[in-house]
Amino acid sequence: MMKLTKLLLPLCLIASFAWADGVRIKDLGRLSGWRENALVGYGLVTGLAGTGDSQANKATRQSIANVLSQFGVNLPPTDVMSRNVAVVIVNASLPAYARSGDKLDVTVTSLGDARSLVGGSLLLTPLKGANSRVYALAQGALSVGGYKYDLNGNVVQKNHPTVGSVPGGATVEQSVKADLVDQENRLTFVLSDPDFTTASRVATAINSAMGRQLAQARDASAVEIDLPTTPGARLVELITRIERLTVEPDTRARVVINERTGTLVAGGDVRIAKVSISHGELKVSIVTDNSVSQPLLVRQTGPNVRTEVVANSRIDVSEGAGSYLGASGNTVADLVQALTRIKTSTRDIISILRAVKAAGALHAELVVQ
Repeated sequence: MMKLTKLLLPLCLIASFAWADGVRIKDLGRLSGWRENALVGYGLVTGLAGTGDSQANKATRQSIANVLSQFGVNLPPTDVMSRNVAVVIVNASLPAYARSGDKLDVTVTSLGDARSLVGGSLLLTPLKGANSRVYALAQGALSVGGYKYDLNGNVVQKNHPTVGSVPGGATVEQSVKADLVDQENRLTFVLSDPDFTTASRVATAINSAMGRQLAQARDASAVEIDLPTTPGARLVELITRIERLTVEPDTRARVVINERTGTLVAGGDVRIAKVSISHGELKVSIVTDNSVSQPLLVRQTGPNVRTEVVANSRIDVSEGAGSYLGASGNTVADLVQALTRIKTSTRDIISILRAVKAAGALHAELVVQ
């Protein structure tokens, strides 16, 4: 169970997290070898309403000629009209343990100078992995979610019409199997957030549940698990038991600030050493009043008699009373509460925390976004 305590401030958030019942090991990381594989392909989108690649795109005309040659139509690329066709790059992710016949979502992006892919259909495109082997075939009608129309220099556009998708448009042709067990008959559990304490707790929880020493924390990010050699031991059942175990993860104290949006997020238990904070405000205002000076005698004439514009400027300097705050053994949440009571703005709170960190009184990692 996760308890979340929030202190809501104007554009400021202080969050305190407490892990009461622990977190499943399954939610703390993954098994080494369990990963997705990137696939990429080069294809053509046809059926566009004059919004495809222009005649200046030689790759499009050459690709169309190559496709037509497979059906016995031989034309030189110079004789091919390509305004209703666009060359595209097709991307997809092949999950671990993908089986032949599984469907994958694909993303289609324009490679040439097409204005829009709305209404287009992707021709059969082989998708290759990093080893240049074909793992899936993609085709189907595009879902763009945008449009672009132009006439006589007027353009109406919504979203990005040169990027589309084909949900379930790729079919896996070659199965993929993840290698979870290494040559030494071990499993390796990799933490998403490396931490020595958490890795040690994961290993201890596994050994306690199994009743023997099977797991050992190799470093801050990996826990090695020796597979039992007893007859009848099943890998899937063992992994299931391990993933359902719960541990209390240990996290490093962090304070995340974003000055662009005025956002501050910190753990409520982040400690602050003894520190004194003095915060004042100085305002300088420069005001210019322009007035017109007329000659006293209206009928007076001469080379030096004319209307004159006079600028009267004044400078006002006001210094606020400022504020003084002494903190001893408090947390970031306590400090922010005290600063909010004296009506300190969020951006000033961010500046104060950066100064506290520079003074060495903030015992946390300061992350500036």
